[in-house]
Amino acid sequence: MTIPEGRAGAWARRLPVCLVFALVWLLAGCAGSSVPREHGAAMTPDDIETTWLGQWAAQSAAPHDGQSGFALVSSGQDAFSLRVLLSEQADQRLDIQTYLMGDGLTTRVLLARLLDAAERGVKVRLLLDDIGAVGQGRRLAALDSHPNVQVRVYNPLALGRGYLTTRVLASIPRAGRQHRRMHNKLWLADGAVALVGGRNLGDEYYSASEPRNFSDLDMMVIGPVVEPLARSYSLYWNHGLAQPIGRYHRAEEGAWRELQASLGEWVGDNGDDAYFTGLRERYADTRQGPLVGRLHWGDGVALWDPPGKPAWPGRPAFQRTMAGELLAEVGEPSERLVVISAYFVPGRAGTQYLRSLADAGVEVAVFTNSLEATDVPVVHGAYQARRDSLLQSGIRLHELRAEREPGSEGEISVGGSASALHIKALGIDNDRVFVGSANADPRSVWWNTEVGVLAYSESLAAELQALADLGKSPVLSYRVDRGDDGQRYWQTEIGGESVWLISEPGGFWRHLGALISRLLPVDAWL
Repeated sequence: MTIPEGRAGAWARRLPVCLVFALVWLLAGCAGSSVPREHGAAMTPDDIETTWLGQWAAQSAAPHDGQSGFALVSSGQDAFSLRVLLSEQADQRLDIQTYLMGDGLTTRVLLARLLDAAERGVKVRLLLDDIGAVGQGRRLAALDSHPNVQVRVYNPLALGRGYLTTRVLASIPRAGRQHRRMHNKLWLADGAVALVGGRNLGDEYYSASEPRNFSDLDMMVIGPVVEPLARSYSLYWNHGLAQPIGRYHRAEEGAWRELQASLGEWVGDNGDDAYFTGLRERYADTRQGPLVGRLHWGDGVALWDPPGKPAWPGRPAFQRTMAGELLAEVGEPSERLVVISAYFVPGRAGTQYLRSLADAGVEVAVFTNSLEATDVPVVHGAYQARRDSLLQSGIRLHELRAEREPGSEGEISVGGSASALHIKALGIDNDRVFVGSANADPRSVWWNTEVGVLAYSESLAAELQALADLGKSPVLSYRVDRGDDGQRYWQTEIGGESVWLISEPGGFWRHLGALISRLLPVDAWL
């Protein structure tokens, strides 16, 4: 069919306008609206003392002369149940800070519990990185419509909020700031109990996802170290980069009632889900013991990046970052350093530092994902480039397998048969443990914001070391090393047989992704 010249000219004139409207539609998200933004304060000690959790924490800490209590939570099921319990036990305040929020069965249950708490009069504050809010504006605005709930998004953009693709496109003109994210994960209940670690909101963090889960770690803390953690939350909540969700997504007054009803109906319909059935069986077993095991007591230091870090021009000075403060606090290890990190990109400086420790006689061990297990092969490629140099200094490398062997047990492998490491922890000598949201990579050091706790406790360090020893098992991980001839190999166990692989496990596309990062100068951005 031939289009008449006049009509073709008209279409040509209209095309730019149509494209503009199409782009606006694709990048749709409500432009920022005028919504009040109130300053928030942390709970006072007197307020904390009136709560059940505050009284429990105070009574538990009383015999320990100003020390803090720490407990590692490696089980995904326990981590989820602990969050449910804190939501149910809170009397006055729940403060939650997270990078991502998925839409799965654990998230829906937790949102239902948060609304239940709000109905009891608990003040609930949810601070979510804006990337985690993509496509969830309606639900977050409905949650925020409850008079006792406030939701804020960090480092937001008004456009492109409906889809991740459009959100990324909208970020391009401000890429210098928008690639920097709030990666913090922190739960605070009544200013008395805190959870720090690597877990976002999503089924894969709580062993509830099929077919793949994350092996992750929380540290529950009580005592004096909770107060600076609460202060860090207030600094982020009150910072100009934290904006009310209502400025980008509006909900009718009382929209939370419909959300609460739908969540309640969903929970009722899915109460017999295999995950919840497994939880009931898990805690009905008296051999399981308490939800949180032994509390380890010692001094604690809360560490976090300044909340304005995403807006700083260029790369910040190292001493201004959480990583810089952590290194200054810890000093150089003298006996042992255990690094457990989902993404491990030491770079030239980090590699030299680890090699210098090993050359000085410090036992250095690194646990990270194998190429077949990682969800970001490009990041793994940057680690590959430094691997032989690390091995030359005697640093021990363990890479978590994607598939564990049938019958293998242990919380460093989770859920079903497929898993990936998501833990971010350090073991320093035999008396210090750091657990937080930061990976051992440039992104966590220079670009994102992070939070964590450094604990001084020999018994806690022994527990983390036991977890690391479990991760060394050949049914869970590959031991990477080099033979006398310099040939690199991956030692593991398959079908009950010990095997040595000379080709790195992982499919073609994973190897290609890793190769790209080795060829391009992108280490500093990973």
